[in-house]
Amino acid sequence: MDKEKNTELQPYKKGMLAVRDSARKLPDSMSDLVCRKLIRAACEYRKRAYTPYSGFQVGAALLTAQNEIIGGCNIENAAYTPTNCAERTAFFKAVSEGKKDFLAIAIVGGKEEKTEEYCAPCGVCRQVMAEFCDPATFLVILARSEEDYMVYTLEELLPFSFSGKNLQ
Repeated sequence: MDKEKNTELQPYKKGMLAVRDSARKLPDSMSDLVCRKLIRAACEYRKRAYTPYSGFQVGAALLTAQNEIIGGCNIENAAYTPTNCAERTAFFKAVSEGKKDFLAIAIVGGKEEKTEEYCAPCGVCRQVMAEFCDPATFLVILARSEEDYMVYTLEELLPFSFSGKNLQ
């Protein structure tokens, strides 16, 4: 009996991007140094999170094509529905400032100040990313620390995304 091909996403290791079947090099624009800088920024924005109800604090650092970092944190509301995730905060802030070309986002989160698990973006945030980014090239960095992170393309996290092309 043939062994099934391992199609699980594998974590980032030494300059490699997590992919289903094999590792490939990170793009030149996304060196380990750039990833760590984004993670550091996401950690700083996480400290600004307003989470009086869940205590789950998330920070995001969005890298523009002009190498600017736009940060965001999650902002809760007692009614829950108006709560905004860190990733969407960063995107909406960037777009409101005239930025619409993005390369990557780093996300750090967890209960209070603990960072024990990787914090992946929710489905709504993934869809917002797909509105403004090329899913095949936009990178999503999920981090527990500057030394412990995984990198995925948006397409890996949101296959078959819905976009403006679907409305044409």
